[in-house]
Amino acid sequence: MEIEKLKVIGSEEWCSFDELKIPAILARIDSGAKTSSIQAKKIKLFTKNNEDWVQFVVYPLQKNKSISVTCEAKFFDKRLIKNSFGTSEERIIIKTPITIGEDTFDIELSLANRSAMQFAMLLGRNAIAHRYVIHSGVKQVQNKILRKVALTKYKPKQID
Repeated sequence: MEIEKLKVIGSEEWCSFDELKIPAILARIDSGAKTSSIQAKKIKLFTKNNEDWVQFVVYPLQKNKSISVTCEAKFFDKRLIKNSFGTSEERIIIKTPITIGEDTFDIELSLANRSAMQFAMLLGRNAIAHRYVIHSGVKQVQNKILRKVALTKYKPKQID
């Protein structure tokens, strides 16, 4: 694909996951990470309609433990993934549609403990390849919203 046809993405972008019922989560764009990851707690595998599924809890607004979303998704894979410290750890992978700005497309997303990280989500190079070029000096090119506006996107029923 020609570089002129790619959209620009900032060093961080607001994303949403309709299928997971996550209307706003700020992701750090990281071309050094192959796979995208999301902050997930209470990860449980279960069977639904003879298929493997996973249930997990996401705290989508970093440093805000008052808002959590219980998510369910089809189990896609389990892989060894290197964490930010270079240590390999086994993680569950789901495949789900993500929306960034006006674009919606499927990504693979690893479920990880990112509670010590600055961002609840990391968007890796597999998700952005052939779609975006990164402008590292700019934040939120595709969907700029304030954190307090993101907070209003969570309805009371989504707060555990």
